[in-house]
Amino acid sequence: MSGMCDSIGGCCWPTKKENQHSPPYANISELINFQKMSHSIVDLRSDTVSQPTDKMRARMASAVVGDDVYGEDPTVNELEARTAALFGKEAGLFVPSGTMGNLLAIMVHCHRRGAEALVGDLSHIFLYEQGGASHLAGVQLATLKNEQDGTFSLQELRRRIRHEDCHEPITSLVVVENTHNICGGKVVPLAFLDELAALVRQPGVGTGSARIALHMDGARVFNAAAALGVGVERICRDFDSVSICFSKGLSAPVGSVLVGSKAFISEAHRLRKALGGGMRQVGVLAAAGLVALDEVVPLLGEDHERTKKIAKAIFELQSPNITVSLETVQSNILLVEITQPKLLASEFAERLGTVESGELEAGVTGKNGAGIVVKACARDWAFARLVLYHQVDEKQVELAIRKLKYVIGQYDLRWPRE
Repeated sequence: MSGMCDSIGGCCWPTKKENQHSPPYANISELINFQKMSHSIVDLRSDTVSQPTDKMRARMASAVVGDDVYGEDPTVNELEARTAALFGKEAGLFVPSGTMGNLLAIMVHCHRRGAEALVGDLSHIFLYEQGGASHLAGVQLATLKNEQDGTFSLQELRRRIRHEDCHEPITSLVVVENTHNICGGKVVPLAFLDELAALVRQPGVGTGSARIALHMDGARVFNAAAALGVGVERICRDFDSVSICFSKGLSAPVGSVLVGSKAFISEAHRLRKALGGGMRQVGVLAAAGLVALDEVVPLLGEDHERTKKIAKAIFELQSPNITVSLETVQSNILLVEITQPKLLASEFAERLGTVESGELEAGVTGKNGAGIVVKACARDWAFARLVLYHQVDEKQVELAIRKLKYVIGQYDLRWPRE
């Protein structure tokens, strides 16, 4: 049967005949099952694809629940209290997503009309949260240039603070993302956080009604703590609020917790209702977060070591076309740099997800001679992103390295070092 190559699974799709409308598989489930049987899949697109652990599923099934809007879900209450205590804050609030947690923080801290929040120009809040600060909270976002380590210039920050001129908005909030996603999982240095806090607390800087609050987008802040070898309380010591995601590297299916003072959380609770975030018997989801604190958080360092193992394998190839910077790998995110101008990151990612007959003959296989599919994220034209998480074990790391070496070797044959 004639056919064409499927770039995802590497199988042959039958050529569609005239008047033939049925797909080659009876349904999408059959196709997915075929692909799973045919290939060893290592999904490194994001830690958001992590799966709930067996203990999470069991805890979710047996969770004691109540109406959380009334504050009567004991499992939610436990997760909120435990998370707040870990971060040294007075209270916590369970929300459906990190995006909602960040938006609530902006709404509470920037409650005055005409308020402005200063954020990094590569921050998740600025790039990937639908501009919610402006069209939902009525808050203007002003950006500071992110450095490669996820920080920004404190001198520039000081210059950008505004609250005296009646023509200008009032700077009410500064946001730090830690670890920093787009900067490659960078861990923001403690010294920077300390200097930032000292700056905004200086006499004459954001005083009185114009006091400047600090919020941390801590979607992966537990990764930062693991990398630094300190507790999250130390990292967030001087921050008024922190949003923590449980559905990325912590493997829970849904949810984030926003922490801060009792007064802050009380107002955030009201605004959560306005955003449609009030949930009922949601302890079945919060239960997974409790398991994450006990079971997954202590193992995050292993994700970091496996990330570094892949980075080292790529670096040691000394490819003229594809490389990594070892010193920049700090957590569970690895940016693979495409140095060959004729190759796009999207093409590299697509090739990693393709199984060709040649690689099977070369022994680039997984279990039972199956092909290896590595799913990667093409961040932009120059970088592909690989992200590790709880379910990516040593065996999957070895499969990923095997595939990466082969594919990079192909490109090096095509474009050898001059």
